[in-house]
Amino acid sequence: MQARMTNAAYLLPTALKGIGTLLQGIGEGGLPPELGEIVGLRASQINGCSACAHAHAANLRKAGASEERIAAVAAWREAPFFTDAERAALQLAERMTRLADRSEEPVPDTLWDEVADHYEEKQLSALILTISLTNMFNRINTTIKEPAGTTWG
Repeated sequence: MQARMTNAAYLLPTALKGIGTLLQGIGEGGLPPELGEIVGLRASQINGCSACAHAHAANLRKAGASEERIAAVAAWREAPFFTDAERAALQLAERMTRLADRSEEPVPDTLWDEVADHYEEKQLSALILTISLTNMFNRINTTIKEPAGTTWG
């Protein structure tokens, strides 16, 4: 499989610079990198983005995450491999990613309070931006049919 075109972010240098700046800001939030990969993997699974799902799983392997943990992200509710803080972040990732699937409030106060109990405001900011940026990349990659295994750098 070959992508329809070069990734849009790479064709527009100012956009790529903005993404780099956003990633730098996320890094300043103090969010554990493995958590960013976990929520990124979950959002990518929901959106059907094979390129991002593959990349997040590869990054988790590189970081030393177990195959059990990586494989269980799709079914995290029933898996014993995640902390309460990670479960709250995964729930937030799902709610932020599935905005159109809900007839209720996308992020209810109960979920917000649960996530805020586990993360400081800067970490929470990094979490929200990570999920949002992942959703943006998912939309770019699924539109251009970016194949799994693509590397960016």
